[in-house]
Amino acid sequence: MSAFLNAAVATATAVDPACAEPLPVLGRDVTVPLVTGGEVTYAALDYAASAPALQRVWDDVAAYAPYYGSVHRGAGYLSQLSTDLFEQSRATVAEFLDCRATDQVIFTRSTTDSLNLLAAVLPADCQVFVFETEHHASLLPWTNAQVTYLNAPRTPDEAVATLERALADREPLGSPLLERSRELGEGPALVCVTGASNVTGELWPVKELAAAAHAHGARIVLDAAQLAPHHPVSVQDLDVDWVAFSGHKLYAPFGSGVLAGRADWLQQAEPYLAGGGASRKVARREDGGVDVEWHTTAARHEAGSPNVIGVYSIASACRALTEAGFDSLVARERHLIAKVREGLAEVPAVRVLSLFGDDAPRVGVISFVVDGWNSSHFAAALSAEYGIGVRDGLFCAHPLVRTLLGSEPRTQGECGAPEAAPGERSLNAIRVSFGAGTPDEHVDRFVRAVKELVADGAKWQYRTEEGRCVPAV
Repeated sequence: MSAFLNAAVATATAVDPACAEPLPVLGRDVTVPLVTGGEVTYAALDYAASAPALQRVWDDVAAYAPYYGSVHRGAGYLSQLSTDLFEQSRATVAEFLDCRATDQVIFTRSTTDSLNLLAAVLPADCQVFVFETEHHASLLPWTNAQVTYLNAPRTPDEAVATLERALADREPLGSPLLERSRELGEGPALVCVTGASNVTGELWPVKELAAAAHAHGARIVLDAAQLAPHHPVSVQDLDVDWVAFSGHKLYAPFGSGVLAGRADWLQQAEPYLAGGGASRKVARREDGGVDVEWHTTAARHEAGSPNVIGVYSIASACRALTEAGFDSLVARERHLIAKVREGLAEVPAVRVLSLFGDDAPRVGVISFVVDGWNSSHFAAALSAEYGIGVRDGLFCAHPLVRTLLGSEPRTQGECGAPEAAPGERSLNAIRVSFGAGTPDEHVDRFVRAVKELVADGAKWQYRTEEGRCVPAV
């Protein structure tokens, strides 16, 4: 087992989960109606899509809201306060990620936005290497580069070996800087890899993949969207060049994300967005044109009025998770993972999806299929009859899910479509995901509901409406 995965297991077993309580989150007392009558407290088990906001984050934002003001360049007190809070948030995120002193922290809208930003600043002739197992956010942005898509590995060691072979075989593309860049352990090549799968929850050998990338003169960006909410992420320990994640998966609403890492490619490229804030000086030329001097700081790629509330919510979440202690959070989550996996294992009709096998370390993300059930139908019944919110479909990771379900990875499909087109198989899965705010009762109810649905069937009739399975009225 890799050093990264070994560390994850060691951390996860360091604390007694019975001593840890779920962190307070918004919506924990919300009740929802059941089609069979009555109401029940909603069991939010779709953390991998959007985690509920931590109560601490909501309280921090509410306390700041009356002092909201424009960020940067404002002379007024509220503007100055908001600017300080914005930049302090940048420092908090850098500390949360254990960034290098020379790294830049850029605030974006999401992981998808962060990776598209990085794709926009790649040097000319940059080659990109990405596994087909990635979320679409990290699979698709590299349209202006030469992309090598790597087949799904079946073990962490195979992932490292696959990447090493691909990097060893890459051609120079005529770049005079390539040999020197290999000596420096830098581009023009980029590896993009997830830290934890949004489909299987399995942890990837990030540190080993980073070492392989650097040994062949490539850089590496870590998609930490599913990793950062569950495990500590150290840029320096993992030795990654960039890391990207989203606030809405880190218990922080309001639509902000982060791209943090090496500054040189970011400083050398044209701004991701052109406009106010990104420009340091703008002047008319005699020929009627405009000369622009762009910032070399993070502001270069943060044009426009920033989402200060979203940024502050990320910083608040970073502080809250750090103060709660990842040892405790990881141990409790592994306790919940064991409950789900043991419960599902008692149902022969259920098949859990996995790349690396049952013993692979993972975060609280588990996908499965149920014999005799369309996944959309099963998810609809969990919601309507038990008040449990899960996700069904292909989870914006079509090639991976189709590979795990035994379909040709390049086959096109619609996320969550309950019915296949004529002549095609209906391919979708169910994903249950949880985290720091999940109480045991939600997981217990989910396991009980799966067993009852498989044994007794749904109590209600369902129909297809606009591509989804919904209760029939």
